[in-house]
Amino acid sequence: MYIHQRSDWPHWTWDEKVLLPLISEIRHQQGLLLGKVKWIGFPLNLEAQLEIFALDILKSNAIEGNILNPEEVRSSIAKRLGLESVGLSPTTHYVDGIVEMMLDATHQFSKEVTEERLFGWHNCLFPTGRSGMYKILVGTWRKDLDGPMQVVSGGMGREKIHFEAPPADRVPDEMECFIQWLNESQLEPLIKSALAHLWFVTIHPFEDGNGRIARALSDLLLTRSDQVPSRFYSISAQIELQKKDYYRELEMAQRGDLNITSWLQWYLSCLKSALNSSDSLLEKIFVRSRFWEIHRETPLNERQRYMLKKLLGDFTGKLKTAKWAKMCKCSHDTASRDIKDLIKHRILEKEDAGGRSTSYRLLLPATH
Repeated sequence: MYIHQRSDWPHWTWDEKVLLPLISEIRHQQGLLLGKVKWIGFPLNLEAQLEIFALDILKSNAIEGNILNPEEVRSSIAKRLGLESVGLSPTTHYVDGIVEMMLDATHQFSKEVTEERLFGWHNCLFPTGRSGMYKILVGTWRKDLDGPMQVVSGGMGREKIHFEAPPADRVPDEMECFIQWLNESQLEPLIKSALAHLWFVTIHPFEDGNGRIARALSDLLLTRSDQVPSRFYSISAQIELQKKDYYRELEMAQRGDLNITSWLQWYLSCLKSALNSSDSLLEKIFVRSRFWEIHRETPLNERQRYMLKKLLGDFTGKLKTAKWAKMCKCSHDTASRDIKDLIKHRILEKEDAGGRSTSYRLLLPATH
């Protein structure tokens, strides 16, 4: 039996004594984080917003196996935040739609959630009316024309049904009840964010995109909790790191009774980890800003600027001359000259290993 089939659906219960210590810790972390971003200055504040929004969008989509181009996502966000100084790449209508949905959820956090607003978000996710190769109903509740809405894993002949959603004819009434609760409930915002997530994916009102819209609703409620239209932590990024646990916890909650203490505890623990992770992300932004401030007068060519941005961002592995040449599409000799010049300016230094294993590391400034 799934929870939506129980006679007491949707009368949720939980043990507040178990959750209160977690909520207290999270509130403390939120206060520290908001205090930290207040003194970093407007340009860095915007850059932090850009990085968090990009991370949130990339990871929320990655949870569903939908891999987006990071540069395209950052570019789309930068345009909307007015960060014209960021190297803007061309963007597609598809990515712009996803960004539009997430910014609407957070920047318009106090705005009432309505059926039409949710339909608008769904249209943003599927602007062509297709999910991959398949045509789907967009901007309306699902109809179950091909049978029950099920969450299934495994190949053909080895399918495992993890969850079956309420029949389509129940969806309009279920969503009316959910939307009314979402707008009127005075529940503690952190618990409300966790419950909204579970409740929405249990109804599973759309043919596709339910997980991403559930996480957008969670973000809306978390932003409403902070009362600041800027996000400086990403719960989607943390969920993506714990994806197996995420799906297991959802399945256990959807197959259990309506006491959802375990789900709420897991979600709040995930949120706590997300807040912890935000410290390291903000530190990277401070370091990057300080780096460019120190080297604003240093003569750099376009290849060097490109590689330094990579090294200060999402570069992985060892930096070797061959890798520089490949990434910059230049000769080995040109790459070698670029690197030697940066060593002369005390921007790079050679690592201990020599010979064919010679690699280089970036000299980062202290921020304290």
